[in-house]
This record gives sequence, C-alpha cells and structure tokens, in this order.
Amino acid sequence: MTREEFLELGEKMEQKSKEAELKDKFYLDNKQKGILDSLQEKMISRKLLVFVCATALLWNTQLDPETWGMISMMYIGGQTAVDFAKMWRHG
Repeated sequence: MTREEFLELGEKMEQKSKEAELKDKFYLDNKQKGILDSLQEKMISRKLLVFVCATALLWNTQLDPETWGMISMMYIGGQTAVDFAKMWRHG
C-alpha cells in the first residue's frame, strides 16, 4: 500500500465518521424524530417556544390575557423548578 492510498483511506474513514456523527446528531436513522426536532432541541426549549407563541398570539389578539397569564406563570414556575433542581443537584 502506497502512502497516497493510505492517506486516501484515512480521509474516507474520517468522512464516514463525520457522516455517522451527523446521522446521530440529526436523528436521520430514527423514525420517531426528524431533523426539525433535533434543531428545535438544540436551539430552543419547548417551554420557551410555547411562551413565545402565546405572547405572539396575545399580541395578535387571538389569545385572551387570562390564558396568557396562566401560560406565563407555568413557564416561569416550571423554569424556576428546573433551575432549582440543577442548582441543588450540582451545587
């Protein structure tokens, strides 16, 4: 095996490794999740997404203020509980 063939083989193995990493990262082999799910998990929490949607609906007057208040209290309370649990567990 020549040096060039060895380097070419190494590059092919590295490319396959990167492809496998992308498949794992974006759930390409998983039929339950898709690319959009993986992007949403990485970028934004679901609770924040619900809060932003509720605020947009309130601004667009398709959601009454009482419902928006309930959603915002659930978001703030839920996020506070998560932050407290992280702080308590990890010091």
